[in-house]
Amino acid sequence: MKAEFAPSLMCMDFLNIKEQMNILNNRIDMYHCDIMDGHFCKNITLSPDLIRTFGTLTELPMDVHLMTTNPTDWIELVAKAGATYISPHAETINTDAFRVMNLIESLGCKKGVVLNPATPLDYIRHYLNRIDMLTIMTVDVGFAGQPFIAEMLDKIREAKELREKYGYHYKIQIDGSCNIKTFKRLREAGADVFVVGSSGLFHNDPDLNRACDILFENFEKETGEAR
Repeated sequence: MKAEFAPSLMCMDFLNIKEQMNILNNRIDMYHCDIMDGHFCKNITLSPDLIRTFGTLTELPMDVHLMTTNPTDWIELVAKAGATYISPHAETINTDAFRVMNLIESLGCKKGVVLNPATPLDYIRHYLNRIDMLTIMTVDVGFAGQPFIAEMLDKIREAKELREKYGYHYKIQIDGSCNIKTFKRLREAGADVFVVGSSGLFHNDPDLNRACDILFENFEKETGEAR
């Protein structure tokens, strides 16, 4: 599967949203939109209204990552705001995961689920066949710029093996510290989509076009795969 790149919009320059998205629209594959409620993790980031604004500036897919204690309070809001994928945390939906997946699908969105580093893949094994995107956190939730948790490589390998064994169709997305230090290990383990934030993209260069060039150069250098 071709590698895809999803800039984390919480890491962009909010004083230059339109300018930056006009650049990214021609360089990347999708956007990663974090909604944090200040409870599930101790931060507050984007909102459905901001996602609606982003949607006026792009036709690319948007994956909305719900870092919220009660994701069902948000699902309809972000669907109406223009989400392509809706990805709640498994830790917040496992009492009604099948109902949540059905709700997301009924709203015309693709179904995602996110696993915290300490949550095993077995936790979602019974609905892996239903999802379109599996996001594996390689840092603890809440803040950009955290160190990579190498133990997650085994979880990525397991997700890839299960997909191949049972013919599942989900993409494996990695969220957390995707950069030149981790690209090779992540890709070899089975990563398909790389959420790139401060260390992988935005801090590469003040010129965002050049920052994208560096991202793709770093990825090719480490994996041998050209953009």
